[in-house]
Amino acid sequence: MTRQYLLGFDVGSSSVKASLVDIDSGQCAASAFYPETEAPIKAVKSGWAEQDPNMWWENAKRALATIMGQTACKGSDIRAIGISYQMHGLVCVDRNLNPLRDSIIWCDSRAIRYGEQAFDRLGADYCLSHLLNSPGNFTAAKLAWVRSNEPQCFERIYKILLPGDYLAMRLSGEPCTTISGLSEGIFWDFKERKVSQPLLDEFGISQSLIPHVVPTFGIQGRVTAQAAAETGLAEGTPIAYRAGDQPNNALSLNVLNPGEIAATAGTSGVVYGVLGKVDYDPKSRVGTFAHVNYTPSTTRLGVLLCVNGTGCLNSWIHRNMAPDLTYPEMNQLASMAPIGSDGVTIIPFGNGAERVLENQETGCDIQGINFNKHNRSHIIRAAQEGIVFSFCYGMEIMRGMGMNIKKINAGNANMFLSPLFRQTLASTTGATINLYQTDGSVGAAKGAGMGCGIYKDSNEAFATLKKLHVVEPEATKESLYQEAYGRWKEALDNKLNNKLS
Repeated sequence: MTRQYLLGFDVGSSSVKASLVDIDSGQCAASAFYPETEAPIKAVKSGWAEQDPNMWWENAKRALATIMGQTACKGSDIRAIGISYQMHGLVCVDRNLNPLRDSIIWCDSRAIRYGEQAFDRLGADYCLSHLLNSPGNFTAAKLAWVRSNEPQCFERIYKILLPGDYLAMRLSGEPCTTISGLSEGIFWDFKERKVSQPLLDEFGISQSLIPHVVPTFGIQGRVTAQAAAETGLAEGTPIAYRAGDQPNNALSLNVLNPGEIAATAGTSGVVYGVLGKVDYDPKSRVGTFAHVNYTPSTTRLGVLLCVNGTGCLNSWIHRNMAPDLTYPEMNQLASMAPIGSDGVTIIPFGNGAERVLENQETGCDIQGINFNKHNRSHIIRAAQEGIVFSFCYGMEIMRGMGMNIKKINAGNANMFLSPLFRQTLASTTGATINLYQTDGSVGAAKGAGMGCGIYKDSNEAFATLKKLHVVEPEATKESLYQEAYGRWKEALDNKLNNKLS
């Protein structure tokens, strides 16, 4: 019997990953990414970051060829395609659907001034209550930069796309986007439930540049004969799902309902929670976007907290204080210190300005060291506790928006490999942590299965999601964790107040 597959792409700034999911077993049959070394990012000026969209297409084709070769899969064996992608990028195409310039990607900061000006002119009340965010440095502001600085390019734009929209267009020949995608670009008006005309007017953008809107789950387009010839896919194969990488990571962890949280803790850390009502942080310390299961009639928002100083602090401690130890050995050493690190407190914000701190750049602090009783076990533990407490600090903002956090789902990777880190997070927040073996491209493949009706719902799609660990809060030690967290918050407040005075 011929095996049937779902195909998922994950378009990152470092590489494009492709995965095949066997429909019968629900398991990943093959995965590959290209290039194997990090893809180039062009930085013509300080703060700029661009990539050639055609590079994503070529990398996707190479990754796909690898996994089809590994499985002897034919194009006709693939039932549907899903796409995950780096968020907040801008791709401008002409009427022939060719890129007019390199994509201005997520980490490019040139458009900040345009977003700030729009926030001032449109007003905080409109931006936060309708857009749920400041226009900031998101896709709409990047397009305003192109209009102001590259008018000849701007005049030739037929449609604007996000990176995932571009890959879908190369497969289907049709430019389109999703409400979730429009919201991450800060184009979507959540009160009016349509593209924000005041924002377009402020930036001088015609509504005609916005591509056709398709559902996040559903038949968004089909592989053309030309794309089939280039990729080995079968003509007519449906593209049935797409989402930005953080919403897709949440889907990959089956995080879809209000109060559920998806977390990652690599170099930087992300806490992504689902909110069941339209709300926003009045200080714009977290981003709020349409989640993958948002519809104009069903409110499901993704509230995104990003903390820059997470795993990079842990790796700094490793390089400078414990180069003789492996990370598991560091974790074991840290566990020898008591909860609260016997008074040592570390503020982990040493990797640039933090949005959760209203874009202040505070730097990292290590406080409370006593030369007579503290050693590196206390410092290593205090670093991990400081990272956890920064997550908790952001999650308090989420709770203030009405989010009842009971469960945190995370991939079994990076900081979550530390038993101390995950136990501290569970015990300080009071939430149960479920750790899974998961992957963004696999999640995109399963999203495509939902979009084309192979799976009736997310529970069926992720029935085979492998749960590796469950971490429950230590109720008997709650007061110790709360005391340590309270001391950490006091140290942070003092630092912020001193910086402002």
